[in-house]
Amino acid sequence: FGSLSSLYPVSSMKYRPLATDENEDESEYSTPVKWRMQRRHIVALFAFLGFANIYAMRADLSVAIVQMTTGTKRIKDGSLSNLYGEFSSWSPMVQGAVLGSFFFGYIITQIPGGFLSHRFGGKIVFLVGVFGTTVFTLLTPPFAKLGYVILIIARFVEGMFEGVTYPAMHVMWSHWAPTLEKTKLATFAFAGSYFGTVIAMPLSGYIGHNLGWPFIFYFFGLMGLLWCFFWEKKIADLPTADPDITTDELTLLQRDAISHNTYIVPWRFIVQSKPVWAIIAAHTCQNWGFYTMLTNLPKILEDLASYELEKAGVVSGLPYFIMGATLLWSGQFADYLRKEKGMETVLVRRYFCCGGFVLQAVCLIFASLAKGNTSLLVASLTLSIGGGGFTWAGFSVNHLDIAPQYAGHLMGVSNTVATLPGMISPLIVGSMVAIGSASEWNFIFYVCSGIYLLGAAVYWKWSSGEVESWAADQSPFVREMQ
Repeated sequence: FGSLSSLYPVSSMKYRPLATDENEDESEYSTPVKWRMQRRHIVALFAFLGFANIYAMRADLSVAIVQMTTGTKRIKDGSLSNLYGEFSSWSPMVQGAVLGSFFFGYIITQIPGGFLSHRFGGKIVFLVGVFGTTVFTLLTPPFAKLGYVILIIARFVEGMFEGVTYPAMHVMWSHWAPTLEKTKLATFAFAGSYFGTVIAMPLSGYIGHNLGWPFIFYFFGLMGLLWCFFWEKKIADLPTADPDITTDELTLLQRDAISHNTYIVPWRFIVQSKPVWAIIAAHTCQNWGFYTMLTNLPKILEDLASYELEKAGVVSGLPYFIMGATLLWSGQFADYLRKEKGMETVLVRRYFCCGGFVLQAVCLIFASLAKGNTSLLVASLTLSIGGGGFTWAGFSVNHLDIAPQYAGHLMGVSNTVATLPGMISPLIVGSMVAIGSASEWNFIFYVCSGIYLLGAAVYWKWSSGEVESWAADQSPFVREMQ
């Protein structure tokens, strides 16, 4: 995870002087040494846990729907029994619509999420987003029993709540992240998304197998409520509003502070900016493969590797653990290259983003060549998904490079377009994969590979690491002294 001292610096310490009088009262001496995290790292930790929660609540349905529709096998008193799915009548297209409905709601609140976060603060908008997602996760079982139409509507609303979270967190980082720590702080927070998926996949399979699919949603919903309580109590919207921040840390953050006064967002320049479109392209292409795998990986393993629900859930979590670990390491290493080695920001962003895309594409091609080799299939899919951590370390922080005071707006725009794959991909998979044959899934792998390579080409051509002129004119800021 990089240098521990950079993430968890030690607070200033006082040491006890040598006694000169044997009768001297020891209570006069300094207190024992104390270890303390900086406040911006506390924000990063809670953001990590917040993203872990919402991605767990997003991913649990992809595991639960397998049991909901096809049932599961259970051993009781030494005998094997088959439990048929309550919703076995749902066709693959209906299942694709249920899984994809989330993204129809998710897409429409991205840009509003940026506006609301700049207006009311990233903390409260992020909290509302997680809380709303939590409530509708808890209500998923009763809604499902009312029919798939009601479930589609519920997932749509859940997506609306979750849609504001990424823009809200970018606004938080525009206040809380020093210039040369942006990558490692933001990627640490975003890594929670993938560790949340890691936890959700196997745990959902275990809970569903032993307690039944409704308890999958009850468990993760209760975890979400617990997080909301601590986020409200422990996190401040601005460094200046944090009663526990040290003077040194506040000085550092104020030195890198940017203006957040009311101004007109230069949408004409944003739309015409090639670096903005490079981010949008990379974000969209990465999400195509990610969402395809997120919603279908348990099914892929069931069809091509003959894994049962519980085992598929466990194996499905491994790629996202690799992705989260890769993202953590990449964020640390990217800022090391920028700060310690003096490498240009644009080159760092391109190497990580485009290198990750190429790795993902090559691994999916290997997956298509597995031909019954389960080990090669699982290894290839794991490395392909895990390679997304490199890609995210490139483009996901780039909004803060080119226009820091508009970071929430830009994240809202890029995540709006990048949500389209989540809406389209499940429907394409549902229409192309009828019987779950290797040739059908190989077609899906080839499509994802081509899209990854397209994203690499566009990002390499148009990306930038410098503040755009239309952003610098609005709010000049001081870079951290090197």
